[in-house]
Order: sequence, then structure tokens, then C-alpha cells
Amino acid sequence: MLGAEPAAASAATDGRKPAIMSHHLDTPLARQNGRLYIDDLYVFPATASTVFVMDVNSTITGPDIQPGFHDEARYEFKVHADNAEFETLTYRVSFGARGSDGRQSLALHLLTGDDAREDAADGELVLEGTTGEACDGSDVRLWAGRIHDSFYIDLSLLARVNGAVHDGTAVDLSGWQPEQAQNSFTGTTVESIVLEISHQHPVLEPGTQIGVWCTTKLATDAGGWRQINRAGHPMMWPIFWPDDTRFTYPANARHPAQDFEADGKNLEDRVAAVVAAAGTSDDPQGYGETVARELFPDVLPYVVGTPATFGFATRNGRTLADNAPEVMLSMVAGTAVPSGLKPSVTASLRQKTFPYVVPA
Repeated sequence: MLGAEPAAASAATDGRKPAIMSHHLDTPLARQNGRLYIDDLYVFPATASTVFVMDVNSTITGPDIQPGFHDEARYEFKVHADNAEFETLTYRVSFGARGSDGRQSLALHLLTGDDAREDAADGELVLEGTTGEACDGSDVRLWAGRIHDSFYIDLSLLARVNGAVHDGTAVDLSGWQPEQAQNSFTGTTVESIVLEISHQHPVLEPGTQIGVWCTTKLATDAGGWRQINRAGHPMMWPIFWPDDTRFTYPANARHPAQDFEADGKNLEDRVAAVVAAAGTSDDPQGYGETVARELFPDVLPYVVGTPATFGFATRNGRTLADNAPEVMLSMVAGTAVPSGLKPSVTASLRQKTFPYVVPA
């Protein structure tokens, strides 16, 4: 979700404002195309259903963001069933041009089988509607629009971990006072897509092991589609590719099935260097490999119908309240990294009924 340039680590400790860069933050590409960059992915249960949430286009980039969703893009939820290497289902959301009232038309298509992997496939039209309004269909409903962002982190803590991963050093928590942590995302908003699928769906029945990721794709001049960005586990880009401020790293465009072969050793070595420097593991390289295999392929695991939590003991989906940054930063450090923030800091930005988010 977030990222930081290496210099941000030292800036966080000497009183200067961290030079944070990320999907959320102030990069040239984010300013121009924040609508295409994914801030967060959530997967959690509701009443006899599974909820998928994709957030994009945060206002933390500044007041001059282009509002709404990109009308030449596709926003796709990818679902792998029963540990399949490739997606079994794709739910594709597309939007029309933004009207004078700020609303956009939207359409939801479902692609199954081999078509779930094909950009050229049209799929089945499931729903049509308008942003800001609930759209209901047979065993499916959808809401899309701008919301108050319930994500929470103190970016100065992220900067410390960024610096350690970049330099291969121990995470320096000297001077870090969790009790003084402040949520850097207070007052920010994002565009959100909330998709709810009933347990009546033949693939998404209770007990089914699924893996979920999401992606944005942009139409090309040649008539095809180019994958711009993707997300599975939280915090992957800010921790492991913090210098990708222009989003040119190959991971943006590849399929998760290629993750371990392409980047497994790189991730393993980065984590191993941090825990070796900190002395938090007797087998740093083995620990690094364990983390790499836990996070690759970069697909969020979830067992349909079970309680979701992205925590230290279990990573099974992710709720809007989960302190995912604390979990991921601690995993990389090989020891507890207290964030100083609790879910209550954004409790007013979540609701228990559809669409579960709070419209802005």
C-alpha cells in the first residue's frame, strides 16, 4: 500500500518530514494516474457471503488528484479456488466517464474458466449501475464510490523499516515511541469498490480455500490491455520495492504465479539481511526463505465462511480493522514492531452492514 524512499529512514529520526513515496503518495505517476494504483485489498465474511474490497486513488497524494475511477480502465478481482495456480473467477468492474454530478456508470462482468485469464474475453454482464448507489443482482451486489479511508499507520515507522530493508540493517526503533504514534491517513479518502458474493455461488461455498488478488488494467493504443498494478498481501510494495516510485518494477505487470521464481531469492535475501543484522534469528537465510514462501505468490489466502484476520498467528483474509502494517513490519524484522495504533483509531470509518465502508 505504501512505500518510502531509503532516505526516509534517516529523516524520520532527525525531525525532518520523511520523504515518503508510494501508491498513496506524491509521485509524478501517482498524481497523474492514482486512479490506476491499488491502495488496499480486503477479503472478509458477511452474512452468508464473502466481501471483496479494492481501494484506489487516495487523496493523500494532494488536493489535485483526478477524482473518480478511470473510464478507460478495468478493475479486476481475481479468485483462485483450491490452491489453483491461476484464477478460477475474475470479477471485472468498468466505469463510464464522470458526469457533472460526479457520478459514473458502472458495469460488472464475471469471467470463469479459461476466460478468467483472458483480457480478450467479454464474460457475462452481471450488474449495471451508478457510483454511490448499491447495485443488486442474483447472489451478488456491488457498491463503488469515494469513502473515508480506514487504513492506519504512522509513516515515520514505515520509514524506519524501509531504511533497514534497503540497507540490510537492523530496524532501528531507538527513539520510536508507540504511545505517540499518529495515524498519517487521518482525514484522507479513497475510491473504493465493494463486491459481495453469496455463499450460493458454486465456487465460493463455505469451506473453499481461495486466494485473492486484484489488478488494474488500462486500454492500449493497439486495442489490448496492459496490467498497471496489482495487490495481494498488504504492504508488499512499500516494504520490498520502496524505490518503485514510478511503478516500473516488473512485478506490477506479472502474474502471481511468476512471483517466487522472479523475486523469491531477492525477498529472501532482503529479509535475511535484516534479521541477521538484528540477531533475531539463528538461521537468517532460512527465516528469509520462510517469509518469501509465505508471501509468494502474492495472493491473499482465505477460507470461505470463516472469520477473517490478518494477524500474527493467522493470515486468513483481511478485515477493514486489521493492523496489517504491524504484522508485515514485524514479519520482516523477525521481531515485534509495535505500531502504537489500534483498530479503534478508525472505528468510525467502518460499518457492519453493506457496503461496510463509510462514503465520503
